[in-house]
Amino acid sequence: MDKSRLVDHIHGGLIVSCQALTDEPLFGAKHMAAMARAAASGGAVAIRANGLADIVAIRAAVDLPIIGLFKVDLPGFEVRITPTCAYAEQIAVAGADLIAVDATDRPHPDGISIGELIEQVHCRTGCPVLADISTLEEGLKAAQLGAEFVATTLSGYTQYSPERSEPDFALIEGLAVQLAPRGVPVIAEGRIATPEQAARALALGAHAVVVGSAITRPQWITARFAEALKKGSGV
Repeated sequence: MDKSRLVDHIHGGLIVSCQALTDEPLFGAKHMAAMARAAASGGAVAIRANGLADIVAIRAAVDLPIIGLFKVDLPGFEVRITPTCAYAEQIAVAGADLIAVDATDRPHPDGISIGELIEQVHCRTGCPVLADISTLEEGLKAAQLGAEFVATTLSGYTQYSPERSEPDFALIEGLAVQLAPRGVPVIAEGRIATPEQAARALALGAHAVVVGSAITRPQWITARFAEALKKGSGV
């Protein structure tokens, strides 16, 4: 799916992040494919997925655009989301329509700059790039360097971005004000836990909203209920 069709398809919609950690009960491509089918039947407009096996399985399971990423821990680096073009190439072959990359100002492997990474992904995969950022400055820079989409995914996950328990609504709005007129869609992502928060993100100018844990991590959802009941009962 090319950029213009992708932009139109996801506009105002819900993107569900189907990911599980290795120590979670639903870890595995089979489970994530089932989760993607459930998300699709519930009205999701796209899926965000991590790793080759999951993307291949999800691609076979649903006819929705896939935002692909490859999380990997590399010694000496804090960036984890598709840190090099080699990983981007793998997830493009697996079936991703859009490649998510870490576009923060933190050092990337091989001394590559964000602009170079974006250019390489474009040239080697033919896919548009979604820049996962943590600050307004990073988002504006990524758009200037050629990223077709900008997401607030990493706000609160870099040492220099503010920690918060709720979504970074100020960042969502600030990016939308400056990037929407330039034709760069802003994707709201990060700590969106309720339908009301998702709707607020759209009202502030987000083009689409990503929700992950609040939909696809039952152990996290269960823990929230259990903790609320514990507090309510005074136990």
